[in-house]
Amino acid sequence: MSRRMPGRFKFFIGGTALGALIGYYLSKPKQLKEWPPITSTKEKEWPPRVPINLEYPGPINDAFPRKAYYASYNRRLRHPNWVFEHLTKDSLQAGENVDRKFSKFLEDPEIPAIFNAKLVDYFKSGYDRGHMAPAADAKTSQEALNETFYLTNIAPQVGNGFNRDYWAFLEEFCRRLVRQELFTDVYVFTGPAYLPKEENGKWYVKYQLIGDPPNVSVPTHYFKVILAVKEDNNSPNGKLYALGCFLLPNQYIPRDTKLTDYLVPLNALERATGLRFFENLQEKTVPLCEKTKCALVPPSKWIDSNSREKLLTDQGPKD
Repeated sequence: MSRRMPGRFKFFIGGTALGALIGYYLSKPKQLKEWPPITSTKEKEWPPRVPINLEYPGPINDAFPRKAYYASYNRRLRHPNWVFEHLTKDSLQAGENVDRKFSKFLEDPEIPAIFNAKLVDYFKSGYDRGHMAPAADAKTSQEALNETFYLTNIAPQVGNGFNRDYWAFLEEFCRRLVRQELFTDVYVFTGPAYLPKEENGKWYVKYQLIGDPPNVSVPTHYFKVILAVKEDNNSPNGKLYALGCFLLPNQYIPRDTKLTDYLVPLNALERATGLRFFENLQEKTVPLCEKTKCALVPPSKWIDSNSREKLLTDQGPKD
């Protein structure tokens, strides 16, 4: 079921190979600011010879407002298009008796079964069920935490060296912007990306599918677009808007890799994903990594990699 997006969300959207691709995107003319109007199928007058009321297939995507995030789900790829979060000190406060041990992965009941990702799709697939909106961002209530375990918030991620390590540290970086860097509001878009790779002078988009039959697409990359806001008397309107855009390959990443190695221009990511982010604010933003140190600090509370692997990978439909 498709839902109308709340007004507060309307300010957004509409190695070597990666570097070459980003350069390719930036060398092309920018897209037009004016978009062609979309004509509703209900306004279309069908020819009299059509005996039934035909409509376009759809929906294009399913949008789900949750307690701690907002998700756009892709029925064909069977994972989110993107997930949006608004982090504040209050939103990161843990509620009483809220605990991850009471949560379990669930197929989303609001998605028709034919289009739903299945728990069994991930079982022994070699990939983790990677949260787009992290469970650690949604501890205000048990309901909010449980909602992060819907498969409409999940996409396949490499486990060791990515979901259980580098990606998790990036999630902690976003929380640290609120807790330690004194940003009052941090807005985060997270999602998958499918980038082409050059082979024999040609570009191809290749990716794996998991499940039996193959259902869930495995992204080649993941992105986070971060807008951090705080009071600043030296900025227009008294607010500082710091923007950072990160694009990471879905693969093992050594812990000592600099986060800035994955910093990409926003317009390059927009061209690669077909999405628009913070369009009305882009001219007012400053680079995030000029206002804070863009570095990852492995959280001391992370459990060891082997235990985390057993927790996230070995559990199948029993979740």
